Amino acid sequence: MAEQKRDRPWLMRTYAGHSTAKDSNALYRRNLAKGQTGLSVAFDLPTQTGYDSDHILARGEVGRVGVPVGHVGDMRALFDGIPLEQTNTSMTINATAMWLLALYQVVAEEQGADIARLTGTTQNDIVKEYLSRGTHVFPPGPSVRLITDMIAYTVGNIPKWNPINICSYHLQEAGATPVQEIAYAMCTAISVLDAVRDSGQVPAERMGEVVARISFFVNAGVRFVEEMCKMRAFAQLWEKVTLERYGIQDPKQRRFRYGVQVNSLGLTEAQPENNVQRIVLEMLAVTLSKDARARAVQLPAWNEALGLPRPWDQQWSLRIQQVLAYESDLLEYGDIFNGSEVIEAKTAELLAGAEAEIAKVLEMGAKAGDRGIIPAVESGYLKANLVASHAARRARIESGEDKIVGVNCFDTTEESPLTADLDTAIMVVDPASEQSVLSALEAWRGQRDEAAAQRALAELKEVAATDTNLMAATLACARAGVTTGEWAFALREVFGEYRAPTGVGGAPVAVAAEPGGELAAVRAAVAATAEELGAGKLRLLVGKPGLDGHSNGAEQIAVRARDAGFEVVYQGIRLTPEQIVSAAVAEDVHCVGLSILSGAHCELVPDVLQRLRRAGVEDVPVIVGGIIPAADGEALRAAGVAAVFTPKDFGITTIIGRIVDEIRLANKLQPWSPAPATTS
Repeated sequence: MAEQKRDRPWLMRTYAGHSTAKDSNALYRRNLAKGQTGLSVAFDLPTQTGYDSDHILARGEVGRVGVPVGHVGDMRALFDGIPLEQTNTSMTINATAMWLLALYQVVAEEQGADIARLTGTTQNDIVKEYLSRGTHVFPPGPSVRLITDMIAYTVGNIPKWNPINICSYHLQEAGATPVQEIAYAMCTAISVLDAVRDSGQVPAERMGEVVARISFFVNAGVRFVEEMCKMRAFAQLWEKVTLERYGIQDPKQRRFRYGVQVNSLGLTEAQPENNVQRIVLEMLAVTLSKDARARAVQLPAWNEALGLPRPWDQQWSLRIQQVLAYESDLLEYGDIFNGSEVIEAKTAELLAGAEAEIAKVLEMGAKAGDRGIIPAVESGYLKANLVASHAARRARIESGEDKIVGVNCFDTTEESPLTADLDTAIMVVDPASEQSVLSALEAWRGQRDEAAAQRALAELKEVAATDTNLMAATLACARAGVTTGEWAFALREVFGEYRAPTGVGGAPVAVAAEPGGELAAVRAAVAATAEELGAGKLRLLVGKPGLDGHSNGAEQIAVRARDAGFEVVYQGIRLTPEQIVSAAVAEDVHCVGLSILSGAHCELVPDVLQRLRRAGVEDVPVIVGGIIPAADGEALRAAGVAAVFTPKDFGITTIIGRIVDEIRLANKLQPWSPAPATTS
């Protein structure tokens, strides 16, 4: 028997970046030395949302969930000593993708690279930002224009670059079922390709080159058989769409190309050592089937539900990939699932469901003038569907129908040596690094040619008001020393800003208030407390201070509180502490709930507390939810926070009950105890 040729492994990445460009550069060099074969850059929230580090909304967010890149000098430092012509770089960047690609190109040129040989990916999928991550800036129309301009530019100038990564990863985290994940990602891809085709910037005969550079970024959950079938369905659907809708004849150009980060949503704070086997199972979903194998894989770390992973934790995740790729025989065989009736049936089921949902979304677009997926975004249809799916999933976990080991079953445990000292089990960003970034930004502005920077910004705004491709003007801004915030605010002046629908109002009831059930008891407590306080309804303000756009938890609290009888005030993401306090006073709320997953709680929560006190609000409890280390939780409670909830608190109805208790305590009412049941 002839020896089987071994396949080349997928690109191995670790999503990384923190503190400063210099610190992140050192981390990248270490990871590459450990055998990582590609870079995956995590940018901090100010960079992702188009703010300079010294903007009011950036306070507490600088360098926390990624690296701050404020100008070409930061990009230069980020890749110092890393030859970009030889490096495959993925950048998780969306609203400001054009800007970051321009900075990357300028640094590559400074290194002497041939930009036509640059390889990598800009995520650049703004649709899922409106639905899940929340780092959008501009309205949908101008955002699609930025994407279109980037795609047209890269086809002509950086032909090996993937200018967009259609990203269903965060859709799954926002609640999407496999059918919804496939359908909404494919609708986004269709909308983008239609926009490029209709823009006239790419000749019809070169549309195959556009299709060939479209990549996808997906999520793989722990139900690895279903997830593997999802990827096979994705590949089959992409083949059909690119051949039938766009007439692409070259099979290589029609190939479904995707990278994956396995599911961080399913990682647990309770018994976090279980996350290792979850990560392995999720990785198998996107590697076992050769015909639907990922081109690039990045794995989260076991302790991401606790806080920021350390370099050692990231190394562990890299080694998981390397053991599978180099020690196992996986890469020596063809697709081991071809011909499986079970796999084929499940794949067909997912494919049929996705095609039906795609038809529904595109019909909404056609009725609005053939605008693809955008009308379904603007109407709130997609967001409401995701919120509802997520609420249903959470309800299954709370009821025990969906079992999460260590959380709602098998929760007795020995003490873990991995978390015996929680203060050292995660990485903590030095608060002083934010001040160093601010000082460096001030120095940058002071030493640049200010007149040249202002001329470049003026030209950018002029071009933005026309149909001319914006990439050249953006590159000119990068070379002139313009900052991230200046570039984004120049475009804000022309395009405006956008607040996406929250989806909360349209979400159906996920948990029935059955007599004798927990929700019924909480509803009774809400009604009784409102009556005792002389209020028509208890009012809960759910606030997202800072730039953290991950609103899934806040939305689920808002929906369940509504179902429990609260009047909920939820204005969406990206609010200042001042705006939250103003809303709390204006709406005369009984409780303020703050949701922060970016790690900025130590800065933002005390600010809200102080502003409430200055406004004379003393009897409104403040509760906080997020990824909050134990020591930080103690500090927040000492500062006056009534309760702190973290991912281990999975019972949402129980949380709502706790909120009622805190309202009663703050108003000097007796703890709630329902009337005893009568007997016949």
